[in-house]
Amino acid sequence: MRVLFAALLLSAVLPSAAMAQEAPAYPVLLPTPGGEVIIHNARGRNAHDEVGYAPARRAGDTLYVSGAIVFQAPGEGNDLAAFEAQVRRTMSQLNRTLTAAGATFDDVALVNSFHVWEGPNFTGERMQQIEVMARVWREFSTGPRPAWTAVGTSGLLGEGGIVEIQLIVHSPART
Repeated sequence: MRVLFAALLLSAVLPSAAMAQEAPAYPVLLPTPGGEVIIHNARGRNAHDEVGYAPARRAGDTLYVSGAIVFQAPGEGNDLAAFEAQVRRTMSQLNRTLTAAGATFDDVALVNSFHVWEGPNFTGERMQQIEVMARVWREFSTGPRPAWTAVGTSGLLGEGGIVEIQLIVHSPART
C-alpha cells in the first residue's frame, strides 16, 4: 500500500515539475529597431503581451517611460498625507523601470503629468498636488530638475487614478 501511495504521489509531482517553466529573469530587454523595450517585472510583461503596453522603450539615446499612475487603492485616504504616500509608491515604480534601463531620475529630461484635479480620490488643491510631487521628486533626484508640463484631465485609465506621470529620459544604452 505504501509503495502504491508513493507511486501515485510521484506520478502527480513529476509531470508538474517537468511542465513547470522557470520565470524569466528581469529586466527583459526586447530588441526593437534602433533600441529596445524594457520590461522590469511580470506585470509589465503581461501588459506588453496582452495589450501591447511597453513600460519603457529606448530609441537611440532617448528612453520613453510610459505613464505610471498615482492612484488611491482601496482603503487608502484621499487627503494630502495619503496622496504623498501614493506619489512615493508611484515614484518607486518609476525608479524600478529607470533602474532596469540603466538610468536614474537625474537623467530625466522631461516630465509630463496628467492630473485629475477634481475627483473623489484627492481632496486637496491643485498646487498641493504639484508641491507634493516636487517634494517627493527631490527624494529620488538630487540632479538638475527636468522640464515639466502638468495637464488637467477629467479621468485616467487606471481605477482610482489621480495623476499619471510620463518620463522622457536621456539615457544612452549601457554596454
